[in-house]
Amino acid sequence: MVKIVGKRSWFGTFLVGGACLVAGGLAFYIISSSSNTATADNLKIEKTSAQANVKSGAKSGSKTDMTKQETGPSGLPIPRFVSLKRSKVNVRLGPSSEHKIAWIFHYKGLPVEIIAEFEHWRRIRDSDGQEGWVYHSLLAGKRTATVAPWRRGTAIGLHDGPQAGNSVIANVSAGAVGEVKTCNGAWCQLNIKGYEGWIQQTMLWGVYPNETITK
Repeated sequence: MVKIVGKRSWFGTFLVGGACLVAGGLAFYIISSSSNTATADNLKIEKTSAQANVKSGAKSGSKTDMTKQETGPSGLPIPRFVSLKRSKVNVRLGPSSEHKIAWIFHYKGLPVEIIAEFEHWRRIRDSDGQEGWVYHSLLAGKRTATVAPWRRGTAIGLHDGPQAGNSVIANVSAGAVGEVKTCNGAWCQLNIKGYEGWIQQTMLWGVYPNETITK
């Protein structure tokens, strides 16, 4: 009888120990899963917050005061608008090739704004408000502009002259990118896929309010 009881006690202990291991593993899995979910949620919140800032601040184009521009290490003003030189441009988390790639642009000529400089690297901001670092040789001084990126799904009139009363020669979809020819501080002349005309400066992302650009 003593032997039988001892055997049963050992077997019961084995079952209890196994149950504890399973419960512990399950608890670890739940905690790990909760941690991963929280991290993912944080990323979503950060992205959503950035997009909200853009929507609230880009409704009338760039708000930068050109009188407050400073000169960067390159001798050029900061901030300033430039465009992408290639059809593929890596945007990194920091100013070196050792930093991870945050995202990749696939649009040659897309306007971006340089907001900081560090040696041969430029910190840029796009029309969505996202920021990252790009190597200087991937950027060009050629001026381009995005048509009202905050009004996706609508069309903006391309006029044959720099006045609201001038005839509309084409309706341009919001988000279209064109080469800036000239700006008089209120209107800009652009070439958009072969169509050349004028759009109000406040309807463009890639030029500053009241900025004048000559050919």
